[in-house]
Amino acid sequence: MNIKKYIKSFLITELSLILTLSLTTLLYNNNLLSNIIYHIINYILFLLILLINSFILGKKATNKGYLEGIKLGIIIIIFHFLLILLLNANLKPKLIFYDLILLITTALGGMIGINKK
Repeated sequence: MNIKKYIKSFLITELSLILTLSLTTLLYNNNLLSNIIYHIINYILFLLILLINSFILGKKATNKGYLEGIKLGIIIIIFHFLLILLLNANLKPKLIFYDLILLITTALGGMIGINKK
């Protein structure tokens, strides 16, 4: 297992998220986006970035692309849980459901990636 490619993909995912979410936050703060639209766009962008990065991991895989996506998803979920612990936030069922969607999205991206070789 080459951990470097997962860390690299994780860092690319996080940097992409920071850039896109900063842009949408800037639009929201300048009253160009409503509250509901802001949250919907952030959610869609988050899933799209995960899908694209797991697609790239799956495309580089030799077999079982869904496992590549799941591995990336697990790394992101662990990071997410660590943030929750550091911020002393409560672990709610909504967050667990959100992480489950995250894991399904990364697995799907890996499966699509391996099939598009």
